[in-house]
Amino acid sequence: MISASEAELQVRFRRAAFNRALAEADLAAIGPLLSADVVLVTGTDSAVISGRKAQLAAWKREFSASPRTIYTRTTEIVMPSPVEPIVMEHGKWQGTVHASGSVIASGTYAAKWRHFPQGWALIAEIFVTLG
Repeated sequence: MISASEAELQVRFRRAAFNRALAEADLAAIGPLLSADVVLVTGTDSAVISGRKAQLAAWKREFSASPRTIYTRTTEIVMPSPVEPIVMEHGKWQGTVHASGSVIASGTYAAKWRHFPQGWALIAEIFVTLG
């Protein structure tokens, strides 16, 4: 079993990689961070995006929007399970307009990660829009 400190470090590293991929509109980098059956619940309308393919399609649409919004997640807490290879992450998120840098939405999120042979992958995320 992976130690709690190592699990936290690896999840924080994967979150940073996800943020970079979103900023760079890099779909190829996002794919390995998602489990095949990942679920995302959006922050405003609670739309459910189920599965890696569906989420990559949603990000592809986001990347082609004009003006483009860049979403950033800022991890505040990482809680590794002492009994399963899973981690719960909590933090804040915000969406900024790429061209101007102005924040157009923000809120809180929770994410569940699982350790697979290829590394940590997201299995669920839920977002709440607060601003």
